[in-house]
Amino acid sequence: MTTLDRYVLREWLRVLVITALGFPIVVIVIDLTDRLGAYLGRGLTKQQVALAYVYYLPETVFMVLPAAVLFATVFTIGVLGRHSELVAAKASGVSFHRLCRPLFVAAAGVVLLGIALAEVAPIATTRRLELLGEKAIRSTSARYNFVYRAEQGWVYAIRSLDIGQRQMRDLILTRAGTGTEYPTIVVAAPRAVYSDTTRIWTLKRGTQRFLGTGERELAVSFDSARMRVLRETPAALLAEPKAPEEMRYAELGRYIDALARSGTDHKKLRVKQALKLSVPFTCIIIALFGAPLAITSPRQGAAFGIAVSLATTVVFLIGIQLSQAVGAGGIIPPTLAAWVPNAIFGVAAVVLLRRART
Repeated sequence: MTTLDRYVLREWLRVLVITALGFPIVVIVIDLTDRLGAYLGRGLTKQQVALAYVYYLPETVFMVLPAAVLFATVFTIGVLGRHSELVAAKASGVSFHRLCRPLFVAAAGVVLLGIALAEVAPIATTRRLELLGEKAIRSTSARYNFVYRAEQGWVYAIRSLDIGQRQMRDLILTRAGTGTEYPTIVVAAPRAVYSDTTRIWTLKRGTQRFLGTGERELAVSFDSARMRVLRETPAALLAEPKAPEEMRYAELGRYIDALARSGTDHKKLRVKQALKLSVPFTCIIIALFGAPLAITSPRQGAAFGIAVSLATTVVFLIGIQLSQAVGAGGIIPPTLAAWVPNAIFGVAAVVLLRRART
C-alpha cells in the first residue's frame, strides 16, 4: 500500500467507525427514553437495562452497516475532491478507480463483519429479551404440562420433565405432514430417559403412528426406541422455544424447510433469511455506488454529503421493506426479492463508475 492508500483508508475507517457506532447509540437513546419507565416498573435495575442495550448493539450495527459504508465513502472521497487532493492524485498518474481501490477492498471486509454480526445478533437478541423480562429464563429443575416447538417441524407435548432424574413422562411427539409422500407422524410414549453419556433420549414402550398414508392408519409399537430428531438436552427443554428472529441462518433455514413441508406459508421468513446475506453484501455495492456519487458536486460541502447519504439510506431502507412485501406476497421468489435492492444499486454503481472522470 502506498502512503496515499493508507491515508484514504484511515480516513474512511474513521468515518465508518463513528457512523457504525453513532447511529446505533442514537437509536438506543431514543428507545431507552421511551421505555425506561416501563423497564424500571418491572423491577429491573439500571445495570440490567444497560446490559440489555449492550446486547442490542449487534442487531443495530448489522442494519446500519450499509449506511455507515455509504457515509464513509461519500465523506472521504468528497473531502478529497473539495481540497483538490483528488485533482493532485490524478495529476500524479493515480486514476480515480485506483484511488478508491483500498475503500472497495475494505468494504469487502465489512461484508464479512456483517455476516458475522448476522450470526451473533440472534444470540444477543435472546439474551436481551431475557434481561428485559420479555422472555422467561427457566432455571427450575422440573417443568410440567408444556409444549415445545423443535426443529424440522416437530412439536413435543410433555406432561412432566425432571432434570434430576433425566426423564420425561407422558410425551407425544408430532410432526405435521401434507399427505401420502410426507405423512403426519405421531409418537407417544409413557416415559423417556436421557443418557448423559450418549446424549440421546430413549423412549420406553411407545407407539409410532403414520397418518395420511392412505385408507388405513399405520402404527408401530416398540419397547425401546431412539429418535434422531429428539436431540434437545433436558436443560434445553426447560427453555422457551425460539422465535424466528432468535435463530441463526442455518437454524432459520431448517425451520423454514419444516414449515414448507407442513404446508405453512413461509415466504416472509425466507426473505428474512436471505436478508442475512444480502444486507452485508450491500456494503461492497454501496461503496461502488457512493464513490462516484461523491464527486458529482465536489464543491457543495459537507451538507451535500450528509443530504446525499441520508437520502440514499432512506431509499435503501424503503427498498428492503418493499422487497420483503413483494417476496412475502409471492410476486417474485422470496430469495430473489431480498437481492433486488442490491441489483438496483449495483446497476446504478456501474453507470456512475463508467461516467466518473478517471
